[in-house]
Amino acid sequence: MGQPTPARSADWWRSGVIYQVYVRSFADGDGDGTGDLAGVRSKLPYLAALGVDALWFTPWYLSPMKDGGYDVADYRAVDPAFGTLAEAEKLIAEARELGIRTIVDIVPNHVSDQHPWFRAALAGGPERELFHFRPGRGPHGELPPNDWRSEFGGPAWTRLPDGDWYLHLFAPEQPDLNWAHPAVRQEHEDILRFWFERGVAGVRIDSAALLVKDPALPDFTEGVDPHPYVDRDELHDVYRSWRAVADEYGGIFVGEVWLPDTERFARYLRPDELHTAFNFSFMTCPWDADRLRAAIDTTLAEHAPVGAPATWVLCNHDVTRTVTRYGRADTGFDFATKTFGVPSDPVLGTRRARAAALLSLALPGAVYVYQGEELGLPEADIPLDRIEDPMHARSGGVDPGRDGCRVPLPWAADEPYAGFGCRAEPWLPQPAGWGAYAADLQAADPGSMLALYRAAIRLRSVFGDGPLTWLPAAGGVLAFDRGGAAVVVNLSGESVSLPSYRRVLLSSVPLDSEGRLPSDAAVWLRRE
Repeated sequence: MGQPTPARSADWWRSGVIYQVYVRSFADGDGDGTGDLAGVRSKLPYLAALGVDALWFTPWYLSPMKDGGYDVADYRAVDPAFGTLAEAEKLIAEARELGIRTIVDIVPNHVSDQHPWFRAALAGGPERELFHFRPGRGPHGELPPNDWRSEFGGPAWTRLPDGDWYLHLFAPEQPDLNWAHPAVRQEHEDILRFWFERGVAGVRIDSAALLVKDPALPDFTEGVDPHPYVDRDELHDVYRSWRAVADEYGGIFVGEVWLPDTERFARYLRPDELHTAFNFSFMTCPWDADRLRAAIDTTLAEHAPVGAPATWVLCNHDVTRTVTRYGRADTGFDFATKTFGVPSDPVLGTRRARAAALLSLALPGAVYVYQGEELGLPEADIPLDRIEDPMHARSGGVDPGRDGCRVPLPWAADEPYAGFGCRAEPWLPQPAGWGAYAADLQAADPGSMLALYRAAIRLRSVFGDGPLTWLPAAGGVLAFDRGGAAVVVNLSGESVSLPSYRRVLLSSVPLDSEGRLPSDAAVWLRRE
C-alpha cells in the first residue's frame, strides 16, 4: 500500500475539518493521569477514521500550567508532562503520513512569569522593557497604574516588592508582553519559523486582538475609540509580517478574534494578513432558527469582501459543551457564568447537538470539532476542591470555570477510567457513567454520535464549493441548498415536510412514518 494522500489541496484550510486536541485530556500514553503526545499518537488511527483534515493542539509547551498551558515558559520545548520535542516532531510526521496536518497554538499576548525574559526583568535587567512595568498611583503608589480589569476577574495589575506594578490581562502568572519593542516581534517571528520548519501546517493565534496597547496606558472609558488594548490599528502591521513568514512555508493562520464590529473583524482576514478567524457569533447562538440564520448570514457577509472562508465552531476548550448548552427548552443560557435557569436535559441536548453537527458540517467554509463532541459528551460537574481553572478562583467562585469541558475522554467502556490510559485517577475526575460515552461502544453502534460524525465528514464533499442558497421553509425551519444538495434543520417544535429532493443522504434521527423531519433534527438531501 502506498503512502496516504495528504489532506486535500494547498487550499485545504478553506473547507477542512479541523479537530481540536486538548492534550492533557485526550489520551494518556504513560499512565500518569495526564494526557500526552504518546497518547495522541496511539489514537491517530481513530482520528484518521473520523476523517479530519488537521489537528489543532492547544499549547504543549513548557509551562507551570497556571492556565492550562497558556502560560508559556519556553516555546521551543515541550512540557515533560506531555513528552519531548522529538515526540512532537514524530507526531507531526506520523499524522501527515495519514493525511492529517498539524496546527499549533501561539500565545503572543503574554508569557509565563517563569519565562526567562520575565525572570530577568524581575532581576532588574533590560528585559524589563519587554513588558509593561509602571509605578502605581496614589500617595505611595499603592493603587494600580490604571483601571483595567483582568479577563479572569480582578485588576489587571500586580504589584512587586520594589513598588512597581506589571500588566497582565489574564492571570498574574501571565505578564503581558510589550509589542512596541522590536525584540518581541522578532522573537515571535523566530518561533513561527521554528515550528514551520518542524512540519506544522498552521498556527492558531490566541487572543489575537489584544497584543498592542496604547503606550499611555490610559483608564478605560466605555464606548471611546480606539480601545486602549483591543483591536488597535498597529496590530495589522504585526500580522502582515507574520503572513510573510507563513507564506515562506505555505502555512496558514487562524485567529481568535472576538470583535462585535464586523467590518473591523474582516480587516484581519485581508489577503496579506490572517487566513481565517474563529466565528463566535454562530457558536454563542441559542437553539433558535431566526438567530442561527442571522448568524450564518452575517458571518458569510463579513467574510465575502475579503474572500476569506468562514469557520464554524460549536464548542471549544473554553465553552460549555454543546449537549449541555442545547439541553434546555428555552434560551436562557448565560454564557458569562455558564449557568442555567433550570437543569439541562441531556436527551434533548443530544438530539439538538446531532442536528447542529449536520448544520455546521454543511455550511460553506472550515469546521472545527472540539475533542469529545463527536462522542456527544456533556459538560461535567467538577467538585469544587478539584477545579483547576483560574477563572473560578479569580471570579470569587461565581464562574464555575472551564474544567467541565476538559474532562479526560472515555475510550473503552470496560477499562479503568474509561480507557483514558492511566493507572491512577486522571488529573480531572470523570463523572460516574462516563464509560457509557466510550469510543469503543460508539464505534460499534451505527446510531451513535460518533457514527453520525464519521458519516457526515465522509459525505460533506457532496456540497462541493457551492454557495449557500436559502430555500423556502416554514417558521422555525432552516433550509438551504449547496451544489444540488439540501440541508433542512427543524427547530419548529413539530414535524415538517421535506423539499422534493430525490434521496436522503444522512439524517440526525429517522424520518417519521410519513417521511417528515421530526423536531430538533436535521437531514441532508441530494437532488440527483
